[in-house]
Amino acid sequence: MNITVVGTGYVGLVTGACFAEVGFNVTCVDVDVQKIERLKQGISPIFEPGIEDLLTRNISNNRLIFSEVLSKEIINQSDVIFSAVGTPPDEDGSADLQYVLDVARTVGKNMAKYTLLVTKSTVPVGTANMVADAIKDELAKRGETIEFDVASNPEFLKEGDAINDFMKPDRIVVGLSSKKVEDLMGKLYKPFVSNGYPLIFTDIASAEMIKYAANAMLATRISFMNDIANLCDLVGADVSMVRKGIGTDSRIGSKFLNAGIGYGGSCFPKDVKALIKTADQNNYSLEVLKSVETVNNRQKLVLFNKLKNYFNGDLKGKTIALWGLSYKPNTDDMREAPSLEIIKKLLESECKVQAYDPVSMEETKRKIGNVIHYCNHKNDVLQDADALLLLTEWADFTVLDFTVLKQKMKHHVVFDGRNIYNSTEWKQQGFNYFGIGVAQ
Repeated sequence: MNITVVGTGYVGLVTGACFAEVGFNVTCVDVDVQKIERLKQGISPIFEPGIEDLLTRNISNNRLIFSEVLSKEIINQSDVIFSAVGTPPDEDGSADLQYVLDVARTVGKNMAKYTLLVTKSTVPVGTANMVADAIKDELAKRGETIEFDVASNPEFLKEGDAINDFMKPDRIVVGLSSKKVEDLMGKLYKPFVSNGYPLIFTDIASAEMIKYAANAMLATRISFMNDIANLCDLVGADVSMVRKGIGTDSRIGSKFLNAGIGYGGSCFPKDVKALIKTADQNNYSLEVLKSVETVNNRQKLVLFNKLKNYFNGDLKGKTIALWGLSYKPNTDDMREAPSLEIIKKLLESECKVQAYDPVSMEETKRKIGNVIHYCNHKNDVLQDADALLLLTEWADFTVLDFTVLKQKMKHHVVFDGRNIYNSTEWKQQGFNYFGIGVAQ
């Protein structure tokens, strides 16, 4: 089968590389000429463990090629076209569908045979209808009547483990409206479900809703536990014990119950906003999700507030060390990262900020410039630091050398934004320790 994937961002590139890995012929298309040239050399524009190995192997096997144009030739040699372009949030929180509809119009202008266009991007309910209308409009302008189908195939990839998620999925969801599409998508995903992973066929609207509902549920669990953690701080309970106590309940489970400084990234913030907006457009208010968003925005500053209270409200001239910048480990993604809000408040308080992250410092520079000092090693940020803030739970930060910490830091205090440390260990080494909802 010949597959085309339009968009070589996080979702599109992983999708294309993984389909090529199981033997399909894949063409990945992106309008960014510089990105395409680098991809042809096997250089990935994203940090994702294992992605460049997949690129190199499948490029050399001629199963994966790249183009900067979604041409008539590419469209008409494709058995399936995946649209994986960006859907950035508009100012009102709704998903911007201009790139999705651009792909649909291009297909409509150039298709000469039956075409299946599958939306892989996260899009609001009703988008498939808009995509179909865009194709119909272009066919009408040409005076052509050509059969086509539109389907929805949402992604459920975790940054940092996306290749494993694609190759060994919890489930594959396909929204469709014909037996022909079911047969074609069943053939396409056969290599991924032969080991028993479920392939779920639904109507298109339900598939579009499933993606948003899944991310909204996970975001809700995170905000719920952060809210509970903040209450634990006030009443003297330990949220790690609470998490263990409720996580062993089979109705609840333990995943996504870690308290911290809030969620970020490309999915949760954007999708929660978009789902709230969809409800508003249908004259319904999603009160739970509005609270989830409120709690998350507040949670991003919990660690800063603990730091400020520790120094009695006066942070001017303090040197603050940051371990971690990306919103989660194993990615360089800085979108909606809590570290950005914390850095903003630290600078407003006239602090000197020195930071280290294994992979995301260049991306941070691209977002905020050189307003902070970037260090080459995790120990370098400790020099003359008045406090250490752990913002991202990279594995490197779990290995501690207290001799170095004591020698380099001016004040011996740590603020653990991800609850990865044992507070007793820090206290035994003479440090003041502050976590999120844990015994101090």
